[in-house]
Formats: sequence, structure tokens, C-alpha cells
Amino acid sequence: MIDFHLSTHIYRPIQRVFDYICTPENDFQWQYGTLASVRIDGGAAQIGTSFRSTANLLGHRSQSTYEVTEYIPNSKYGFKSLSGPLLSFTTYTFVPAHGYTQVDIALQANVVNLANVNENILGKKMKKQVKENLAMLKNILESA
Repeated sequence: MIDFHLSTHIYRPIQRVFDYICTPENDFQWQYGTLASVRIDGGAAQIGTSFRSTANLLGHRSQSTYEVTEYIPNSKYGFKSLSGPLLSFTTYTFVPAHGYTQVDIALQANVVNLANVNENILGKKMKKQVKENLAMLKNILESA
């Protein structure tokens, strides 16, 4: 099982950070390997809404569908995979602080549709990529 937690500080108001992360259409701007991400249900994010993401994972193009499992404005956003190469659960927690927003991410995943993949190596690569994604997210939001 892949399981890790990371965090960053973004010097922007919590509402701006929360709204940006909770908009799947923004994913390709700050998540390496994500080619496109769209809401399936339309409308605003809430518990039970779905989105689809097309990405490159270990050199393979994959499409995954996700369902929002947690949605507390300016506090928590979580989703689980319904299809794709990984069975995953991701949760973002947002904490206001003095002049910045602390963003914590918790990710758990199991490989389900990738043959001959070492889960430990994949987990290390995923953690490195999420660190890079958070750095890019910070740069985008603080530059705006």
C-alpha cells in the first residue's frame, strides 16, 4: 500500500487556495502528468460529485474517474478513485494561519490495473511527484 502525507504553506487566502484545488479543470496546470480533468456532473463540487482525469502514469496514458467524498468549504476536500490503475483516497486539509494557508495532503493507494509494478518504487515516485506538484501549486497561486 502507498501511504504518505505532505504539506506546504501558500501565501494566499484560504478561499482562493481551496477553490483552486477543488476545481478539477485546474489540475493540468499544477499536476505533472495530468493532461485533462473535467467534472462529469457539472455544477459545483460537493460530496458525491464526480470528475474524470486523463494522465500519464509510468509512461502509460490512463483515465480515472473520481468521486468527491469530503467537502467542507475552506477546510477539507477529499475524493476516491472509482476506476483507473490505482485504488486511491486523497484528502486535502486547509488551515488558515498568519498570512498563509497551510495545505496538508494525505494519499493512500493500491495498484489494481498495472502489471509488473513494484508498489514501493511507485509510492516513492508518487510522493516525489506530489511534492513537485505542491511546489508548482504554490508558485502558481503566489504569482497570481
